[in-house]
Amino acid sequence: MKAAFLTGIREIEIRQAPEPKIAKATDVLLAVEAVGVCGSDMHYYKQGRIGCQIVEYPWIVGHECAGRVLEVGPEVTGVKPGDRVAVDPLLNCGVCDQCLAGRIHTCRDQRFLGCPAQAQGSLSQRLVMPETNCFPVPDGMTATQAALAEPLTISLWAQKLGKQAIGGATIGILGAGPIGLGVLAACKLAGPCTVYQTDLLDNRLALAREFGADWTGNADKLDPVKEIAAIEPAGLDLVFECAGLQETIDQSLQLLKPCCTMVLVGIPCDDRAGFDFNQMRRKELRIQNVRRQLDQVPRALDMIAAGKVNVDAMVTHNFTIDRAQEAFDLVADYRDGVIKAMIQVPQ
Repeated sequence: MKAAFLTGIREIEIRQAPEPKIAKATDVLLAVEAVGVCGSDMHYYKQGRIGCQIVEYPWIVGHECAGRVLEVGPEVTGVKPGDRVAVDPLLNCGVCDQCLAGRIHTCRDQRFLGCPAQAQGSLSQRLVMPETNCFPVPDGMTATQAALAEPLTISLWAQKLGKQAIGGATIGILGAGPIGLGVLAACKLAGPCTVYQTDLLDNRLALAREFGADWTGNADKLDPVKEIAAIEPAGLDLVFECAGLQETIDQSLQLLKPCCTMVLVGIPCDDRAGFDFNQMRRKELRIQNVRRQLDQVPRALDMIAAGKVNVDAMVTHNFTIDRAQEAFDLVADYRDGVIKAMIQVPQ
């Protein structure tokens, strides 16, 4: 089968890979139909690592995916051949203290699709996953929509961790890529709120306004802290940092009211980031990290199916797997107004 392998920094080769086979009674063999290019993929593509997770080449990347069931193990009851499914890319051990506590997303022995030394990614024609990771989708849902449930789950989990107050919360979202746009949608659906959103690309900010942002600003063209403070002099109740940049971390802390929370969703390129501890201490600010998601896939699929989140509007570019290098270069360089690039996988 065809698969897209990382073979070096900013290098992808389409190679033949061994056909995956059902090994356990609860396994499901999938024909992969669509894969999204994620911001975390960019770390492996451009730096070859995220923290201690270092790529050993060649390595198949990709984790935002959906496909069609080809074959099932003898104990599978929830899906059958021909069913179309969205995939949760996290495989947990089920026996560690975190799994037993219901926190499978912080499993101590987890494997994640496309994560170095854990599990080969989904940028291939076929994939085997446990039944528990396969979520049937409605007949009318496209493979692209089903694949985009995965990044939406991150946004939904981030919003849940932010513990958004109902009744007029003021919220900052720094970054208007797919995750930031998903956070915006989640916040607006959670209750009345006023959202201030920033980015460096005007087309992303235009889409944020379509998604319901009350104020948007291009941080390359204005000082977002100064502009938002002029409207909200007391500060914001909650800020989601969705860019993974030192500048947006600094801005988040400056924008918050005392005793409020910054939700750190973005993944910085460096292992360490700086925090103004004088400001954090004086304002008694809280920092909430986000580790993937927990139990949000059904909710994400329901929201997409009901038209509550227009994930199609995020998709600006489509490629086939043979053009994976082109897709990754586009996203890596933020070219051509890219918001979300999808890779279609012909069988």
